[in-house]
Amino acid sequence: MGVGGGGYSTGPTSDSPLANGLSLGYSVATTDGGHELVSPTAATWALNSPGNVNTYLLQDFASVALKDMAVIGKAVTESFYQKAPAYSYWNGCSTGGRQGLMMAQRYPDEYDGILAGAPAINWASFIVAEYWPQLIMNLMKSYPPACELNAITAAAVAACDALDGVADGIISRPDLCYFEPGSLTGQSFDCKGVLSTFSNAGTTLAQAAWTGARSTNDSFLWYGLSYGANLTTGLAVTTCTNGTCTGRPFPISSDWISLFVQKNTSFDLTTLTRSTYDDVFHASKQQFTSIIDTADPDLSSFRDAGGKVITWHGLSDNVIFPEGTADYFKRVKAMDPDVESYYRHFRAPGVEHCRSGLGPYPKTAFESLVQWVEKGIAPEVLAGESLPLDGSVIQRNLCMYPQDLFYTGGDPNVASSFRCLNSKAGTKALGSA
Repeated sequence: MGVGGGGYSTGPTSDSPLANGLSLGYSVATTDGGHELVSPTAATWALNSPGNVNTYLLQDFASVALKDMAVIGKAVTESFYQKAPAYSYWNGCSTGGRQGLMMAQRYPDEYDGILAGAPAINWASFIVAEYWPQLIMNLMKSYPPACELNAITAAAVAACDALDGVADGIISRPDLCYFEPGSLTGQSFDCKGVLSTFSNAGTTLAQAAWTGARSTNDSFLWYGLSYGANLTTGLAVTTCTNGTCTGRPFPISSDWISLFVQKNTSFDLTTLTRSTYDDVFHASKQQFTSIIDTADPDLSSFRDAGGKVITWHGLSDNVIFPEGTADYFKRVKAMDPDVESYYRHFRAPGVEHCRSGLGPYPKTAFESLVQWVEKGIAPEVLAGESLPLDGSVIQRNLCMYPQDLFYTGGDPNVASSFRCLNSKAGTKALGSA
């Protein structure tokens, strides 16, 4: 089993993922990719010198070290057990998800099955798009406090919660959900016991975060976050002291722009304008798509090698845009209408980045992948179970994209009370190319 990393770490920063693989009876391999396992930052290795990206280490992080790890891991396993592994699997989320899909795209013979959660694919675009909410705040010169943004998110969830037939604090029908935050401007909300008023800056920021990055002529650059995503723990974070708030960018995004695109450790991101942001977005795609984007929709070699891949994405992900993963699946399907015979994508309503949140998490997804690879049983759904946040546990089956969950009656905490329906996406889209 190959185990992936997170952020700028090529491998896991703790032993837990390795121990999990071992507990399942697998020999487990990972790699540091030739640099320190420090997830949020690339400052220790991104540049050889001012203005010069360490391209070799970036290529190792993107793909090369992953291939080496697979080859060496299999060789060591065969040497120890005196026989080759019967099956090889990849298991990762976020950067680990991107790494898994990179293996399917570029090294299709290495793994029989790949589980890629919340994959950080479309890297050259989505990493720059993560800075979009901070850019909007800088341009407005206004940094709404967390309690206001959380109240706006709560209003959006309340508006769309029951579209699946049950009110449970989870948006399960994003295909039907549309909320206009500007309608809140001037209304009152409670901020830690203090009566406050929704500001134009707060509702403008929420709309921008949901709509996604746009160019100076308002054309599509990338997707936005879903309505249920927590803006204040991911991309629209602010720090407030004595009533004065400033933006706090997501470090993976700010590092990418400063170190890799601008190649300047001292670059001041607050100086970006709409026009120069467009330039950064273009430069990122132009310079790094071929190295790390991991967005090649041609999986024919992986298919022909007999491989199977499952991706899943939490719809309340606060840092990676779920629609980017859906977009990739749609592009693969456009090249191969029979894609579901080897690649299936699932969405997890109410689940945040890789874990947490109110929604059911697909904790047995890896077992479903093994069943598909070794017994030919393709998963129609992924069994999900929530954390016992309020003392109760929600069990629901996650639908295969593009289907969505709909409540049919009975105990809403039981999976049998829901069924999957074809999505009506497109009536009111959060963002589209």
